[in-house]
Amino acid sequence: MRQFTIKRQTLETSIKVALELDGTGKAAVNTKIGFFDHMLTLLSVHSLIDLNVECNGDIEVDGHHSVEDTGIAMGDAFRGAIGDRKGIRRYGTFYIPMDEALAMVSLDISNRPFLVFETGELAPMIGSFDTQLAEEFFRAFAFHAGITLHIKVLYGKNSHHKIEAIFKALGHALRQAIEKDPKVDGIPSSKGVL
Repeated sequence: MRQFTIKRQTLETSIKVALELDGTGKAAVNTKIGFFDHMLTLLSVHSLIDLNVECNGDIEVDGHHSVEDTGIAMGDAFRGAIGDRKGIRRYGTFYIPMDEALAMVSLDISNRPFLVFETGELAPMIGSFDTQLAEEFFRAFAFHAGITLHIKVLYGKNSHHKIEAIFKALGHALRQAIEKDPKVDGIPSSKGVL
């Protein structure tokens, strides 16, 4: 089973993340930031990755440390669960429409982390979630997971719809990329290593 559990403790946050790549999309998420919890739950459901996140952070300051550190912990857990990357499809690309918004996520589980993040203008807040933190989460996750991650909202007006479409598209792109390919024996790279 491709699963991993990690605990991350700092002076600002205490986080436990457990994930199972070959799951069914069961989620139990509690970061104390409602919209963020909802997005992580959607990510789990659409990726079929079982995800448990418990975060106690200094949200009396703001949500920055909780969101970024959750991304770090989830990335580290993903890296642990994916292991040597043998036999995976490696790449995933998915488009998700959410009412008037359309988002695309394309990724490579390459061990060469990178983030491209283009959403257009976002409202400053969605509930208690600072929308600037979406990019911080995806950067932390991508860099700690070892993923090249491209995110683009092609169009849309509603910030909730834009961000929700991104998380759903990421879920489906991850689902594609982590899937075992019966035709692939070993590392899916001409270099023989990822």
